[in-house]
Amino acid sequence: MRHILLFVLLAVLPLCGFSQKKGTLYIDQDSRVEKLMKRQRDVYAESNTMSGYRIQIFMEIGNEAIQHAEVVKKSFMEQFPDIPIYLTYEQPNYRLRVGDFRNRVEAEKYVRLIKPSFNLAFVTADVINPPQKPVPVTSEEEDQGEETGEE
Repeated sequence: MRHILLFVLLAVLPLCGFSQKKGTLYIDQDSRVEKLMKRQRDVYAESNTMSGYRIQIFMEIGNEAIQHAEVVKKSFMEQFPDIPIYLTYEQPNYRLRVGDFRNRVEAEKYVRLIKPSFNLAFVTADVINPPQKPVPVTSEEEDQGEETGEE
């Protein structure tokens, strides 16, 4: 008899634990936390940069590097006027990187167009300016890539 009573008690007791009602959660936090969160949102809203990819076409060290970079920059701008170009200096290298690509696939399409003229071109991760509109790849440019065996 004791075993049956103990069994019934143990079987009914856990059911009482699931009969809790829904409630409301109140968070008591320092007002400075909300101010910091707002400041962080404002900083991100003002930032005009994002992670993406660019194509590096030039890198050089030395006293004449800036002059060589300007020559390469001018040549690139003549051939590809619609693609933005950026000259940066990270000690001790001068670099020319082009384009603002959201993903690597998009950048790889353009590296195939650029590589015949700038054989050192390669895709690299960078902080980019969000592109306003994508630079169109014309069917002639795509056909040239197919004719040279590139895909």
